Amino acid sequence: MAIYNPEYPVNGTEIAVINTNKGSIAVQLTGADTPIHVSNFIELALKDFYNGLKFHRLEPGFVVQGGCPNTRELTREQVRMGSPLLGTGGPGYTIKGEWTSNPNNFHKDGTLAMARSAAPDSAGSQFYFCLGPQAFLDANYTVFGNPVDEESLKVIHSLEKGDEITSVEILNVS
Repeated sequence: MAIYNPEYPVNGTEIAVINTNKGSIAVQLTGADTPIHVSNFIELALKDFYNGLKFHRLEPGFVVQGGCPNTRELTREQVRMGSPLLGTGGPGYTIKGEWTSNPNNFHKDGTLAMARSAAPDSAGSQFYFCLGPQAFLDANYTVFGNPVDEESLKVIHSLEKGDEITSVEILNVS
């Protein structure tokens, strides 16, 4: 699969508001540290890529993961029951990892990071929120945002497998 170089010019002040059926999560994106990941996420959000996708993975005390387009046509119950296709979809390309160049690549409670396969440059659209500190992920996965307030963190911790991303808004776009 080809590695894509996103074109959105990050300005470093962008905030993503990820609206879910449980509430909204406001995330300060880290464009200065992770311009590829932030640019990619913003491009996908502006194309409504994430609208209607479900969170397909929940590991209590670890992560909640979403962004797989294979969840779009499934009901919440179907996602909860599982499918071999959950977690295998993406945007049709991958992006270069940035965890080694990110000076603030720390997986803290609520951190937004990009999921990937075993290959280093295999991230695309799937992301996860940390459900507590996960320092062992720092050396292998790119952190590209942090929740801006306690209310956002509460929504992150309330998410369950099958919950829906209704929309993603990007504030402070260039």
